[in-house]
Amino acid sequence: MKLVFWLVTVPVALIAIVFAVSNLDKVPVGLWPFSDVAVMPLYLVVLGALGLGFIAGEFVAWINGGRWRREARRRQRRIEALERELTATQAQLPRSETGGLPTTVRRD
Repeated sequence: MKLVFWLVTVPVALIAIVFAVSNLDKVPVGLWPFSDVAVMPLYLVVLGALGLGFIAGEFVAWINGGRWRREARRRQRRIEALERELTATQAQLPRSETGGLPTTVRRD
């Protein structure tokens, strides 16, 4: 898995670096309701927009995953309750001479 991570991360980082070095021109950036204009390097505007889009997408995915996380917690609590019940039931069973659970002998 680490190999896949590095095989993806290194090329993406190199592309971002080459893009940043190639786009150092200053561009005016303004937001519609405001009259102020900021002058920034083009690479900062583009990479910043990509970063904000990524964060917004992750936030939406996190919110949509809430139902699945809630279901996983509910199932985990159910598993823990069943394990406690199994342990309590096993403690009440009589033990055989070998110390294990009682064995049944099939007679055909």
